[in-house]
Amino acid sequence: MKRYSTTKQKIDKSGIRVYSTTYYPEILVSDSDTFIYPKDGERLDTLAYTYYNDVSLWWVIAKANGIRGKVALSADEIIRIPGNVVNIVEKFKNLNKTG
Repeated sequence: MKRYSTTKQKIDKSGIRVYSTTYYPEILVSDSDTFIYPKDGERLDTLAYTYYNDVSLWWVIAKANGIRGKVALSADEIIRIPGNVVNIVEKFKNLNKTG
C-alpha cells in the first residue's frame, strides 16, 4: 500500500499539485500485539518488513508508539508491533477515502 494512494489531491491556483490532510486511525492496544526491544539503530521500515512483509506500513508502528520525527530506534525502548494490521489499514483507508 502506497502511503499517499488514498490521499486526496488537487491543483492549486498556481498549478501545483497539493495533498489534503492524511488522517491516521487510533491504534488501541490489542492481545494480538507484540512487544519487542529493537536492536540499536533498527529502523521502523525494517520492523514493518519483518512483521508485516511490507516496508510501507512503518507508519503503523510509528503511530502505535507515538514516534514522530525519527526513523532509527534505540535498544533501550520497548516497541509495540500491532497485530491487527489488516483492520488498522482498513480504518486508515476509510478515514482518507477519495471523492
